[in-house]
Amino acid sequence: MASGTSRIAFSYPNFSRFMAARFLVTIASEMQSVAVGWQVYSITRRPLDLGLVGLAQFLPAICLFLLAGHVADRFKRTRILTVCFGGFALCSALLLACTLLHVHSAYPLYAVLILNGTVRAFQGPAASAFVPSLVKPEHFPNAVAWGSSIFQTATVVGPVAGGLIYGIVGNPVPVYATAAFCYSFALVLLPGLTTLRPIPAGAAPSSTLVLEGLRYIWRNQLVFGAISLDLFAVLLGGAVALLPVYAEEILHVGTLGLGILRGAPGVGAVIMGILVAYVPIQKHAGLTMFSCVFAFGVFTVVFALSRNVYISVLSLLLAGAADTVSVIVRSTSVQLSVPDSMRGRVSAVNGIFIGASNEFGQFESGITAQWLGTVPAVLFGGVGTMAVVILWALWFPQLRKMDSLVPEEIAPVPSNS
Repeated sequence: MASGTSRIAFSYPNFSRFMAARFLVTIASEMQSVAVGWQVYSITRRPLDLGLVGLAQFLPAICLFLLAGHVADRFKRTRILTVCFGGFALCSALLLACTLLHVHSAYPLYAVLILNGTVRAFQGPAASAFVPSLVKPEHFPNAVAWGSSIFQTATVVGPVAGGLIYGIVGNPVPVYATAAFCYSFALVLLPGLTTLRPIPAGAAPSSTLVLEGLRYIWRNQLVFGAISLDLFAVLLGGAVALLPVYAEEILHVGTLGLGILRGAPGVGAVIMGILVAYVPIQKHAGLTMFSCVFAFGVFTVVFALSRNVYISVLSLLLAGAADTVSVIVRSTSVQLSVPDSMRGRVSAVNGIFIGASNEFGQFESGITAQWLGTVPAVLFGGVGTMAVVILWALWFPQLRKMDSLVPEEIAPVPSNS
């Protein structure tokens, strides 16, 4: 691919500006996540409480995803994102206040995380539905590849910076202050963003319209198979929630080591995202996605069994690279096969699947680690991921046989009959 073509997404100024805002938001979130996880574990010393960190952020999404999807389709998405970025900055300020007040319980932190999860419930669908309107459809796969690389770069910088700052200072105060600043700076980048084509306004809220996203996904087997694969594979295979335990008790690398462990999947994801941007997936997209999710499970098993920090970091790096291919295939095929008037609601449902695989996956990991121990919990998750891939490859042959990332036509919105 020609060099200019490989960076075609950046020829759209609004895409570049939005990616800058997303980069800042992700860095802030990742820094904050490392700090909160370490702070909670230092207070309670229980793996279960690390799972509760994820649950506190996932519960609002479960309760609000239908409403959030409808809001993303009905109201101006830049306005929604402005409110959400401001909400994230507020949550960082509240975490900062809790720390300065020397709280000795995890419950105030959980309360702020619930508020943060509420903001994320509305931010996710609006952001996901917004990106396809910033570039032409034929350039969207390139935008997804670069967007993934930018996102994953932030997931590298954020955890390492958060762990380094926390380790040097000995408390999360500067981490939360920096996160609040990044959110505020991202907020400044939003005014004036425009789309290539007008987004049709949604109709007035009704139970029928709000549930259309669920119906659409259920009746579109390619979309349903793609996002449910991510749900169950990452739900089982995520080891991120237990990294503070690995850093403290198994690998003995401290807060800086925790930041490096948290950033390792992002390093692999950045490398893979840039590679896919220059050498795009043009054929056998479905089979490629299944293969990479299976590899994600394999590398999770390697991490679970490793006692060498270099092998652990390498396995997380390779897991992140494999997961990125799945993200690019899934994001491109789902977003481009959905009508723009439905993208908010479909993105909201997709966000629930992603949230379940991430935040609820953290809760699952915490519970399993409390019952079985940390290493068996991660090992069980990796093996479970591989089993899910095999089952989904059999149950969703249309997804397995999918060849091109860009669909020939957008699937119509099914009737209610």
